Amino acid sequence: MAVTVLIPTTLRGFAQQHSEVEVPAGTAAEVLAAVAEKYPDIREAVFADDGTLREFVHVFVGDRSIQELQGFATPVPDGAEVMLIPTIAGGSGVHAPLIPENREKLSNDEISRYSRHLLLKEVGVAGQRRLKAAKVLIVGLGGLGAPLAQYLAAAGVGTLGLVDFDEVELSNLQRQVIHRTRDIGRPKVASAKEAIRGINPQVKVNTYDYPLTADNALDILGEYDIIADATDNYPARYLINDACVLLGKPDVFAAMFQFEGQVTVFYGKEGPCYRCVYPSPPPPGLVPSCSQGGVMGVLPGILGTIQAGEVIKLIVGGGRPLIGRMLVIDAWNMKFRELKLPHNPDCPISGTHPSIHELETYDYQDFCGLKKQEEEPVEAIAAKELKQRLDAGEQITLVDVREPHERAIIKFPKAKVIPIGQLARRQDELDPSRVTVFICKEGKRSILAIRTLREAGYHGLMFNLKDGINSWARDVDASMPQY
Repeated sequence: MAVTVLIPTTLRGFAQQHSEVEVPAGTAAEVLAAVAEKYPDIREAVFADDGTLREFVHVFVGDRSIQELQGFATPVPDGAEVMLIPTIAGGSGVHAPLIPENREKLSNDEISRYSRHLLLKEVGVAGQRRLKAAKVLIVGLGGLGAPLAQYLAAAGVGTLGLVDFDEVELSNLQRQVIHRTRDIGRPKVASAKEAIRGINPQVKVNTYDYPLTADNALDILGEYDIIADATDNYPARYLINDACVLLGKPDVFAAMFQFEGQVTVFYGKEGPCYRCVYPSPPPPGLVPSCSQGGVMGVLPGILGTIQAGEVIKLIVGGGRPLIGRMLVIDAWNMKFRELKLPHNPDCPISGTHPSIHELETYDYQDFCGLKKQEEEPVEAIAAKELKQRLDAGEQITLVDVREPHERAIIKFPKAKVIPIGQLARRQDELDPSRVTVFICKEGKRSILAIRTLREAGYHGLMFNLKDGINSWARDVDASMPQY
């Protein structure tokens, strides 16, 4: 008797890169214990010190979270599938439209442009008028925001707000299809606005070329009917969620990593919010960003298009939005799963007795563990200084914490290879009498590596290669690629 435990990409580094494992059937606690016994490194990633699940991880048996069932005592029958669902950062029936119908007559040009919508009785003239009257804010113009903005513009959403303060980079173009090679170096909002004008000049576009913050979020989001979260970091996700709950607006959410994605609609009025599902984020560095771990270029296109579909359904009414349901997509194996998300009555913002009533006094950076803590700082060494010390013959141990497929892009000369998920149990391979420099792509995972070893009791002198292997390619060895 056995069950299959599905391990998401974000946790596979702690499970020897395995995507699934068979363990004996039993209770949820017994199943998880068997997984932790087989992969000891996953225990610290998934469980808190007191043995409870960390708040950024859900365990689903079938399509239901064990929190809705019997917790760790939930029976897991033979042949069942158990899914570990970390943050990457019951739906209602037919949904009433969020936008009142605009009685303004459609022009002949609009009738021609939107004729395929008008032929759908579920949309029709009334639905198209609602689309024309709607105001949708897209936060983030990367992989998710690109198809989302394009399809909403093509659908005839009357006003689109675009929030992003980044510039277009060469590495964006593999997936951020709203931008072009000629746009490299331009603000993303400018590039996206131009592309939208090319798709549909009838759409009004408002741009916000600065960060969304606790001070401005309510003012900006308050001008729109629906918010689409296409961001890539946890502070922004919690901020958008909280603003949407306080304003009573739906948050059409998507997140992705490598080949996996999640799409749902968080709507505090009718179902769970983001905090209901993920009360707290993972520790910094545990779940890599797409810039650190990569993403299949078409995946955000799939997810962003689904987001656009959810926005359209909310505007015109009808259909069954993903409120209280999460669509989980594995694009590599092309599997779609639907999970039920319960509302948490104890949620601090959408629960029965909320404790969060305003944004300005809430510190999102601190909540997500991104502020400098009282813990011992991690010392960094610049690429040029490391090169000088190596050339001088100094005995320095170099440790590359990247995964094998990433090292295939470029290897760091003479570096010892220890993936970050194996560091604690392999610390005996390091000599504490020698200086050790940890290396990753951007210098972020190597900071986590050093802190992991400190917590495991290692006392050698450790440095983080500042800005990672890309800084070595930029400042020391120009023959190496940056990625």
